[in-house]
Amino acid sequence: METSPDLLPDDVAALRAELIAARAKGAQIEAELAVAKAKASEDIAVIARQKLRIEKLERQLYGPKAERRARLIDQMEFQLEELEMAATEDELAAEMAVAATVNVAGFSRSRPVKKPFPEHLPRERVVAPGPVSCQCCGGDRLRKLGEDITETLEVIPRQWKVIQTVREKFTCRDCEKISQAPAPFHAIPRGWAGPNLLAMILFDKFGQHLPLNRQVERFEREGVPLSLSTVADSIGACCAVLDPILKRIAAHTFAAERLHGDDTTVPVLAAGKTDIARSWVYVRDDRPFGGTAAPSAMFYYSRDRAGEHPQAHLAGY
Repeated sequence: METSPDLLPDDVAALRAELIAARAKGAQIEAELAVAKAKASEDIAVIARQKLRIEKLERQLYGPKAERRARLIDQMEFQLEELEMAATEDELAAEMAVAATVNVAGFSRSRPVKKPFPEHLPRERVVAPGPVSCQCCGGDRLRKLGEDITETLEVIPRQWKVIQTVREKFTCRDCEKISQAPAPFHAIPRGWAGPNLLAMILFDKFGQHLPLNRQVERFEREGVPLSLSTVADSIGACCAVLDPILKRIAAHTFAAERLHGDDTTVPVLAAGKTDIARSWVYVRDDRPFGGTAAPSAMFYYSRDRAGEHPQAHLAGY
């Protein structure tokens, strides 16, 4: 409903009062809408969270009937992540809108109880200086009553360093021969990377499924330029170095009296499409049958599901 100009007061003070009241009413409506939006976002996130929980319980109860369900759970977790972020953003927006009013109740999301931080993490104690006088009467006769501790989880950014192994040379004054300490051991030939760096690259590639090109881009952003071919060469060298361990695992796995095997699909990026490859796993676990040998698992990879692959894997079993 529009207000006619003839009905507006001529007094400036009255106009100012009506403008202040209109702004307050607008802020109240805006705050109410923000709170309602935050509540709706929270409800959507709760529904998504419960659906994900039901899906996980059904998978645990009835077993993985298909790999499609596993991919569905991954997708639901991704959607829940987006909804949780949106709900938190709407909650903060509602808090800022409510702060500008006095008649609108705020809204806070229900969150699970925060678990204490692991005990093995080191603690850095930062003591804030206490008052030297009473904040009430100004007296200086103070004694410590106790303390409140607030724990905040922090991380130290990754640091790069170059280790210089210095091998001093000495010459004999009697025979003029040169003596020097042997060269340090390296996990791979040409040893440009230390064992910790190699382990990190291997885990990011095979454990976190992070391609080498993305790792190289991240290294460069951190001020350490490495060529893709150099990093790829280190992966091949590590595979060759770890091959004896792989053979020992295979020998231990296939020496079992009973063997459990299955295959699972693996999406593989191909030219213009995605192929479906196979990951074959053979598990040795005699603990349910009273065995004392350590459990183990052996993985193989193939681009198809042909029967020749398990026949080759189990040829000597």
